[in-house]
Amino acid sequence: MGYQTRLFIGGDFVPALDGATFPTLNPHDGSVIAEVAEAKAADVDRAVAAARKAFPAWRDMPAADRGRLLLKLADKIEENVDALARLEAIDTGHPLKDARVLDVPRTAVTFRYFGGMADKVQGSVVPVEAGFLNYVQREPLGVVGQIVPWNFPLMFTSWKMGPALAAGNTVVLKPAELTPLSTLRIAELMAEVGFPAGVVNIVPGYGTTAGQRLAEHPAVAKIAFTGSTVTGRRIVEASAGNLKRVQLELGGKGANIVFDDADLRAAIGGSAFAIFHNQGQACIAGSRLLLHERIADQFLDGFVKLASSIRVGDPLDPATEMGPLTSAGHRDRVLAYCKIAHQAGSEILTGGGPPTDAALSKGYYVKPTVVTAQPQDRICMEEVFGPFVSVTRFKDEDEVIRIANSTDYGLGGGLWTANLQRAHRVAGAMQAGMVWINSYKRVNPGSPFGGVKASGYGREMGFEAMHDYTDAKSVWVNVDARLPPWYPR
Repeated sequence: MGYQTRLFIGGDFVPALDGATFPTLNPHDGSVIAEVAEAKAADVDRAVAAARKAFPAWRDMPAADRGRLLLKLADKIEENVDALARLEAIDTGHPLKDARVLDVPRTAVTFRYFGGMADKVQGSVVPVEAGFLNYVQREPLGVVGQIVPWNFPLMFTSWKMGPALAAGNTVVLKPAELTPLSTLRIAELMAEVGFPAGVVNIVPGYGTTAGQRLAEHPAVAKIAFTGSTVTGRRIVEASAGNLKRVQLELGGKGANIVFDDADLRAAIGGSAFAIFHNQGQACIAGSRLLLHERIADQFLDGFVKLASSIRVGDPLDPATEMGPLTSAGHRDRVLAYCKIAHQAGSEILTGGGPPTDAALSKGYYVKPTVVTAQPQDRICMEEVFGPFVSVTRFKDEDEVIRIANSTDYGLGGGLWTANLQRAHRVAGAMQAGMVWINSYKRVNPGSPFGGVKASGYGREMGFEAMHDYTDAKSVWVNVDARLPPWYPR
């Protein structure tokens, strides 16, 4: 398999100005997949200049034509499902079957959704005082900077670029240095379907150099970032120079509540997906499992057995259900939390370390881990971001709502119950941007995605995302010639 490894600037694949590269590693065995061009500040400047040059023509292109290009891109992604899935599995550690049935289809669906939305951004007419017509039109912001994380790099290209491009903006996107390959492949497909030069620019590099320059660049009108809360705060500080618009999708510590009237079979399976899909490397993961005391033992009997049975292995093996973590550093972080749990007196019900299979010894693997915990424990308050779930028991609805809302985060959460009134009541009380009832981690390009509190602000996807990539311009027209020019406001 060949890999695109150069920067994509102004419609061309080019090396970094200083020739710098960095390795991207295979998390299954730590081997080097490829050396990728490393963008630095001067390369970001070059990309922003290309995006600025392309903006007027892209903005003025009929919206339906912009949408048609996004629809063509969606078709092209679907034509390359197997190759893209394999590329994502090699670079991230996602199990191949997950990449094939989730990551790639979701990427295509999102580009297709926003392709259809491109010509549906409508203005409005405001009923003001007699003698005047006032209308509001939505205008693209200009050049937007986008920084995507390493956990779902392929899918996030569509979440970020789809609404920005549909609304008429041009883009400079920095993929994570750990997982740049699928994003660069999307750039190749964009060139194939005819996106004009400079409309999209891809600059792989490190956050402290390329990311910092993109966040502080005076010609960038908006920065959209997905990643840690710590880095999100730095993005806000860097953006202050030109008061650029900022959209942040940050960390999470999802509360997944199981009430005593829940369908336990469904809750066990759904809760396993909530935390172990993509090795738990998801900001919306259900990483705090809150169990009503009357069903806790029964639930854990089934849940621990299921967690222990998950097939951990080579992501390219079709039988693999959970692959490696994406980097050695992140594996070490998750294992450190296993030690923290043990030192705090938590019981490790399963997992807690790497698998013993010698074939996996060079990779970044951690077994599915389930630990008991108290609500105030570190492992319940801090984001672990791995196949690691804490289990806490509760007595009643008031107590579990207090526990669910006790962290700094507020991205996603879920609950399992057969009581309709309770379902709506608890969903309303949870401090989260998204709540799932009798399900978990459902996403759709038409539904807004984002959080509250330390989980950030602004929204991915849905019509909210389209509006977030536009400005509202209010236009007043004097339609009554009898009004004097000094007519009071």
